[in-house]
Amino acid sequence: MKQERELEFSLLVVIYPLFFAIIIWSVYWMELLTGEDLTRLGIMPRKLSGVPGIILSPFIHSSLEHLWNNTLPLIILSSALFYFYRKISWKVLIYGLLISGMLTWLIGRQAYHIGASGMIYTLVSFIFFKGIMAGNYRLIALSLLVVFLYGSMIWYVIPVNDEISWEGHLSGALAGLFLAFVYRTQVLQPYRYQWEREDYNEESDPFLQQFDEDGNFIGTGEGEKSDDDNIAKPKGHLRIKYHYREKED
Repeated sequence: MKQERELEFSLLVVIYPLFFAIIIWSVYWMELLTGEDLTRLGIMPRKLSGVPGIILSPFIHSSLEHLWNNTLPLIILSSALFYFYRKISWKVLIYGLLISGMLTWLIGRQAYHIGASGMIYTLVSFIFFKGIMAGNYRLIALSLLVVFLYGSMIWYVIPVNDEISWEGHLSGALAGLFLAFVYRTQVLQPYRYQWEREDYNEESDPFLQQFDEDGNFIGTGEGEKSDDDNIAKPKGHLRIKYHYREKED
């Protein structure tokens, strides 16, 4: 089936996310090694000097805790993206990066916004809304799993902590929702049973042929007849007969 081919596992599903993780960890390691603070390369809203941060900010983190908190969700969500949405995965990543970054540049506070959390919110939002809109049971299950794992992240799209870029989170969530609508048709199609197809013919259905017009089961008519009744029995099957007699006192 076409869906099964689209969901064939590839090592790239794991290699790409691990590659992303290696890059952000390498950048942080380089900061520690050189003593250089790359925060200035983050997004500074409504400043021309902050424009490069739209692309660079996801690779910069302020602390080891910040980096670790972003690494695992980034690997898990990007792996899900490459597996279930491989045809549009790179478009979602690139456009999500640009859209979330530009929105943060427009609405953010006057401070440097850094970290991959904007991309994480983009992926969470995209995977959730796309799965719901697609109507495919696999994608719906994925959406519910994302809600179960990362549903609590919704609180961080509002200003609950001054040290957290809620603007970046909100921008990522909006970017994911936007991309879910843009690519609403480029996903696995809802599973359709045989009787739901336009070319379905009841008369040629092997299952329905086992019933008469009144809905009574009549079997397929194939097989061989037994010697003592008119019941058809399938070829190659063992027929067992039971006999009993009353116990004599």
